[in-house]
Amino acid sequence: MTSPWVGNSFGGWLAAEIALQGSPRVSGGVIRIGIEVDDHPVADVSGLTHAELEARTFHDPRRAPTPSNTGGTAQGPDIPALLGYTGPTMSDPTLAKRLTGIHLPFHVLWGESDRLVTPQYGRAYAAAIPMATFTPLPRTGHMPQVETPEELLGTLLDLAVG
Repeated sequence: MTSPWVGNSFGGWLAAEIALQGSPRVSGGVIRIGIEVDDHPVADVSGLTHAELEARTFHDPRRAPTPSNTGGTAQGPDIPALLGYTGPTMSDPTLAKRLTGIHLPFHVLWGESDRLVTPQYGRAYAAAIPMATFTPLPRTGHMPQVETPEELLGTLLDLAVG
């Protein structure tokens, strides 16, 4: 049985890498970060306060979850762990070229208000995959599953039917 892979942010990068492995279990995907795009780098989050990160992550920062014990930094241990895996640029310089090897339908969904990773970056990501489409999500930042889950689910269901 095959199924699409869905991942947001670093999880989207993992979905792309899984698709590149050619697994017969993967029939497509919905993805996010991982490539390098000239003039549209992923924001450097290493020194941001929680409030600064929320302002870049959410269209409406009031939709952000309540922080728990972050010590005044962005997202507790999540950001240092992410940077440990991805490096400071949160990208793989070889990924954009390798994405041409994905021959499955991929959907690149992107929050129109994402100020961590801009919509222009998302368009470049979609352009790197031969069978990809780009869909902007209105009134949404970097975390649609948190900020606009109903709209995200509706878009995913529309894509599955279409």
